[in-house]
Amino acid sequence: MKILSIQSAVAYGHVGNSAAVFPLQRIGVEVLPVYTVNFSNHTGYGSWRGPLISPDDVREVITGIEERGVFPQIDVVLSGYQGGAGIGDVIIDAVQRVKAANPSAIYSCDPVMGNAKSGCFVAPEIPVLLRERVVPVADIITPNQFELGFLTETEPGDLDSTLASVDLARAMGPSTVLVTSVERPDREPDTVEMLAVDSAGAWIVQTPQLPIKANGSGDVTAGLFTAHYRATGSASVALERTASSIFDLIDATLASGERELRLVESQEFYAHPRMQFTARRVR
Repeated sequence: MKILSIQSAVAYGHVGNSAAVFPLQRIGVEVLPVYTVNFSNHTGYGSWRGPLISPDDVREVITGIEERGVFPQIDVVLSGYQGGAGIGDVIIDAVQRVKAANPSAIYSCDPVMGNAKSGCFVAPEIPVLLRERVVPVADIITPNQFELGFLTETEPGDLDSTLASVDLARAMGPSTVLVTSVERPDREPDTVEMLAVDSAGAWIVQTPQLPIKANGSGDVTAGLFTAHYRATGSASVALERTASSIFDLIDATLASGERELRLVESQEFYAHPRMQFTARRVR
């Protein structure tokens, strides 16, 4: 499997491509990373150094890959945080060009906008761009529960309302939706869930909720779920494998006492997930 991954990069820590690429490689995926920024560290620290990469330069890198004749071999285009409308245009164009070369290729979009605790932290034009132009051309989207509500202009809470919001999102274009950070009011205490829905049904998986904010864990989640789903065609299997790997990654990070993901130390959790969580069919 080959994945063209268009995301940010940092030298210190793990977000964007600096989070997603190694776990994907560890499960046997060939990743072609294209960077949208090259920062010293993620912006959660409040200060950082390094350049935003202009949309034109990102497009040039993608064109260079195309000129190597690689596009017919690409199975997935993966994107995450989009800093501006210009990058969105480049990603949409890349998806169209890859699919023209390989009609079986898919596009997986992590529509990063914010979270329930911090609210929306992207520029005002980004949610509109995602809702109106990017999500409609995606095959898979991986929003958290907050972002799902933002995309569909709903307020998903319990399982029924979250499934209804997913149906609205699927009606926009993508056939498969993974919802992360699902916090239903009636769930068991100190747990968090992920919900995966495709044309075959809907499945939910529950894990303990660990007391840590793990920057980059969503990027790893989007990458692993996309790869497992592409490889197996099963939303439930992809959900169980991803939940197992991500829980152990975050647990290892918590145990370390460090702020940044223990991405390398946790590599066996990607290659050989313990499969300690079972997805339950809910529809």
